[in-house]
Amino acid sequence: MKPKGILVIIGGAVDKGSFTEKDFAPDVAQNLNFFERGILKRILKESKNGNDSQIEIITTASKVPKIVGAEYSKAFAYLGATNVSTMEIEKREQANSTEIVERLRKADIVMFTGGDQLRLTSILGGTDFHTLLLEKYENEQFVIAGTSAGAAAASDQMIYQGSSSEALRKGEVKVTSGLGFIDDVVIDTHFVQRGRIGRLFQAVASNPRTLGIGLGEDTGLIIKDNNIMEAIGSGLVILVDGRKIRDTNITQVALGSPISIEHLVVHVLSMGDIYLLHSHTMKIFEHVLTDEE
Repeated sequence: MKPKGILVIIGGAVDKGSFTEKDFAPDVAQNLNFFERGILKRILKESKNGNDSQIEIITTASKVPKIVGAEYSKAFAYLGATNVSTMEIEKREQANSTEIVERLRKADIVMFTGGDQLRLTSILGGTDFHTLLLEKYENEQFVIAGTSAGAAAASDQMIYQGSSSEALRKGEVKVTSGLGFIDDVVIDTHFVQRGRIGRLFQAVASNPRTLGIGLGEDTGLIIKDNNIMEAIGSGLVILVDGRKIRDTNITQVALGSPISIEHLVVHVLSMGDIYLLHSHTMKIFEHVLTDEE
């Protein structure tokens, strides 16, 4: 069954305009990527109610929820959103409360902030809040967005630990269950900036059916029907396809030993490119040069 909802996963450090840039113009619209490529603006566009959408910022993953929640509220307000609230869910008891569940029921968009993805799954997983999230995503034109930890937790499998420098040593990458909005993928974030490609290589080698998705900062994917994936933002999306792996020693070597993998397939997407998950096919966006470029 195809979900009616839309999933937006973002690699972190979302360009929210003047709230994150060290050097910015007084006119917010002039800030790089803020309107033209702004991921937050695209999230609003994908919602059935646009700027009138009821937006809930979920700060569960963050150590500074009040600061992060205020940043996103301010950014959405500059884009014209009129109904933005923050849910500071810090305990499972809250995620099962009638108040929180009813707020979620009325929401058109939820935005999971960055932080620690294990906090998201351990606090929200299996609660009434999580159950309703899955129901709304399956049955309504509902937008679930997540950046950094919020993106990493979106799939059925979730990377929650692993050194970038030692990622191709057996056992270094730790994987657990995520929130389960999309199957057969594993997502890593801050991907290019933190050199995390080895983490995806090991995760995919462990189960080659799983597509590895590496999201650069200020970069993401809009996923519809759990199939059509469109790259958005200013950076790169790296896809690691293990279905054609010919051989690996991952089951033979001891924990801590280097891993060998033969014939991994890697794709690189930038803004506007499309990847179809079901058929594993890619279409590169045809960019038309202007006189100014």
